[in-house]
Amino acid sequence: MQFLIVGYGRVGKRTAEILRSEGHNVTIVEVDGEKASMAEADGFDVVVGSGDDESVLLEAGLETADAVGGLTGNLNVNYAACTIAGSHDCRTVIRIDEDYREEIYEGYAANVDEVVYPERLGAAGAKTALLGGDLNVLADLTETLTAASVRIPAESPHVGRRVVSLELPGNARVYAHGRANEPMTIPLPQTEIEDGDSVAVVAEQDTLAEVKAMLTGADAEEAGAA
Repeated sequence: MQFLIVGYGRVGKRTAEILRSEGHNVTIVEVDGEKASMAEADGFDVVVGSGDDESVLLEAGLETADAVGGLTGNLNVNYAACTIAGSHDCRTVIRIDEDYREEIYEGYAANVDEVVYPERLGAAGAKTALLGGDLNVLADLTETLTAASVRIPAESPHVGRRVVSLELPGNARVYAHGRANEPMTIPLPQTEIEDGDSVAVVAEQDTLAEVKAMLTGADAEEAGAA
């Protein structure tokens, strides 16, 4: 598949690397000369220019791209890139900060295919969104990490909290959420945890029991045996 990544900062760089490692073709659009040079040094095709300029996106191969990710730290540029890409029938993924108010989020989300919040989900979330949101992030795990699904009981202290507000032990992260008997998806900013929900987490193997205990309200020994 062919992807355009707008922005070669922390999120754009890692997303591009993951996509390339899985055999996809990636072109970078970057307005900052230093970052553009870094992307070229890393072996990517690069077009220097702003992602909110249609001519720049066309030069980067927009007309043959399968998807475009607006992954800069500038929401306006991200949104413009996605709007332009959408008019060319591309799948669009926009990076947005998790703390935007719900009405702002909904205004942007209505016009793109996926929204990612890299402060929570990182490049794995951006990558899976570009591929269609199948959440196949296991290929991005290292040998020290593990993935697990945790069911949230009624007694959990986190029932009623937003999924994106969870602060897990160590470097653990929530990468998906689902209601009982429903598929798991990337959680929206306003999504609150309910009794019976499940969350999928990525954690260091030696902290997984602590993560489960924190989410369920059980002690770590009991959670580890679950």
